[in-house]
Amino acid sequence: MPNWSILALGLSSAWLLWACCAYALMQGPRPDPVTGLAWWFVRLYARWFHRCTYEGLAHLPHNRSPGPLILVVNHTAGVDPLLVQAACPFFVQWMMGRDMRTRYLADIWEWVDIIDVDRKGRDTTSARAAIRVLRDGGVIGIFPEGRIERPPGVLLPFHPGVGMIVQAGGARVLPVFLRGTPETRTAWGSLFRRGHAVVRFGPVMALPRADAETTTATVKAWFESQCGKH
Repeated sequence: MPNWSILALGLSSAWLLWACCAYALMQGPRPDPVTGLAWWFVRLYARWFHRCTYEGLAHLPHNRSPGPLILVVNHTAGVDPLLVQAACPFFVQWMMGRDMRTRYLADIWEWVDIIDVDRKGRDTTSARAAIRVLRDGGVIGIFPEGRIERPPGVLLPFHPGVGMIVQAGGARVLPVFLRGTPETRTAWGSLFRRGHAVVRFGPVMALPRADAETTTATVKAWFESQCGKH
């Protein structure tokens, strides 16, 4: 005869383990287990492979629906969105150059709701898409420099379009300053080379009504204040 108490204990333990895993997977930026699994993997990848440290986490909204909100991030490497999203309990829709969307990852781009940006023209489709997301209470991630900083640590000019999106979307701004990511020949190369990344979240900015250029300059001033800090 089987020992029913041991069997019951084993089944209870298995159920408890399953419940804990299911709960953990549902704590990701979107309430589905696939996103939760991906998010936990990205967190491990950021912490272990890139030896990433985070500063200013107290400035992060700690809920899934903090929008309308724009994460404005200086662009240091192709891995930047993953390092930032790893710390965020909310889902960020990133604006990304259309030329960077390799067709082999088309399903992933669709899954994470990437907003295409035409970096070679003046198409405003991406800006209108971002504004719609914000007006629906979503979160957008923007790299206002438009390309990766070279040399590292030297800010590039910010495109005034970021100020226009902030104002038209009625959004607050969460500035994010990165340093220490690996310097590679291509953007994709940073995914496979280890670094000592630091991600610093600044205070959320509720900016007054102003023109796009003034708003952009106000945001950039915070990033300029971070350059050289360690």
